[in-house]
Amino acid sequence: MVLRLDDTDVERNTEASVNSIFEGLRWLDLGWDEEYKQSERLALHHQIADAIFQKELAYRDFTPAHTTAVAINDSEKSGANQTWLFNPGMRELSRAESDRRAATGESFALRFRVPRGTGEQVRFNDAVYGEQIKSADDIEDFALLRSDGMPTYHLASCADDIDLRISHIIRGQDHLTNTYKHVLIFESAGAKPPQFAHLPLLVAPDGSKLSKRRHGPVVSVTTYRDAGFLPEAFINFLCLLGWSPKDNRENMTRQELIDAFSLEGINRSNAVVNFKENSALKEGTVILSGAVQAQRSSAESKDPSPPTYPEETFDPKALWLNAEHIRALSVDELSARLLPVVHAAGFPIAPEKMRAITPLIRERIKLLRDVVTVADFFLVDQLPPYDPAELIPQKGDAAMALRVLSHAREILAQTEFKHDPLDQNLRAAAQELGLKAGQMFQPIRVAVCGRKNAPPLFETLEVLGRETTLVRIAQAIQKL
Repeated sequence: MVLRLDDTDVERNTEASVNSIFEGLRWLDLGWDEEYKQSERLALHHQIADAIFQKELAYRDFTPAHTTAVAINDSEKSGANQTWLFNPGMRELSRAESDRRAATGESFALRFRVPRGTGEQVRFNDAVYGEQIKSADDIEDFALLRSDGMPTYHLASCADDIDLRISHIIRGQDHLTNTYKHVLIFESAGAKPPQFAHLPLLVAPDGSKLSKRRHGPVVSVTTYRDAGFLPEAFINFLCLLGWSPKDNRENMTRQELIDAFSLEGINRSNAVVNFKENSALKEGTVILSGAVQAQRSSAESKDPSPPTYPEETFDPKALWLNAEHIRALSVDELSARLLPVVHAAGFPIAPEKMRAITPLIRERIKLLRDVVTVADFFLVDQLPPYDPAELIPQKGDAAMALRVLSHAREILAQTEFKHDPLDQNLRAAAQELGLKAGQMFQPIRVAVCGRKNAPPLFETLEVLGRETTLVRIAQAIQKL
């Protein structure tokens, strides 16, 4: 496995984009054996270009760069789209004249001399799209070297493939038409072309190619990392875009994907990533729960977390798969992954407490970052404001809620904070008050969690502990 940065396009090659590539690959644990930068291999590229030139399979084109693509007469056009193919004046220039002009320092691009008028066909077998054939007469005399001496993608890519003895090239379907040119380069350099496999493209819901400039951070791998996706779940999601196993499984481990994968299973049509564009994503809006917002508002963070995007931003299948992979983790493993998220949000809780919280929320989170909102009442010292009406049980009133909480405070002050004693004593208390269990439990749940929707009550009380529980019940009594 070779990681090669095609970085000869100076304008597009920025440190930020390179760092993003490495961060994404490392997060996904997609390791490689060898690493190269094309910009450090220019001598090799020039050597291959010169070898092709010496065989008279390439020629110098002294046409100024801004007029290169302008056809001078109809003989340079071909096909329905009337595309530019070559400049006869440059292609037919004698070698002596070409050498003379080059010796004077006149700039030139080096172009491949595509066979013309011979009926030659360029062909290759693609592992996904099958046999591909194109008439050489329909291929333009493409550049090998630009007028500034820098190699084009076509030359640099093929020269490196030859030198590194690449056996298989798997790349996007948008490179399918480039492959005819690459076959010509391989053959002119005396090398056997590798096996090509072109994959369907990942496209946006509107059918356009994914573009960070157009679609924002949602098409960046690191956005999914920062949002709380598991790397193994994200790989699972990516693999199902344009490919599926014969048994139609979806939730798969990395090893199951490896065992089931074959190039024959790849679809030929492009795959849609069903993300949802929204202003919050593009502006980097941070979305926090009330409890977390209250905790954070007391002091500005000097090291702000990455922006948190709405759940509906992401493809629903990606979210579903992530939730499935989260549930498949052991409590210890999930706890270890949640702890850094909680710490990054500004809550310095101990690993033991995180370990106790994890089984209570595992079924309730789709993303790792959800821990901060789903488990907020475990993390904050002070609950954010909530509506006292939430404390009133079904078919009850404020007086009933007050009786429940007052009695619960007495019971919990002397009950062992373990599941079974809490269960037994609070159920017994409900009977004493002549209430249903639900009418007893709801005011307590809202008092200690700040909301009705929360994990099972007795496990929650056990993790919160006696002191926090009694303080919050006292505060709820005051609200009533």
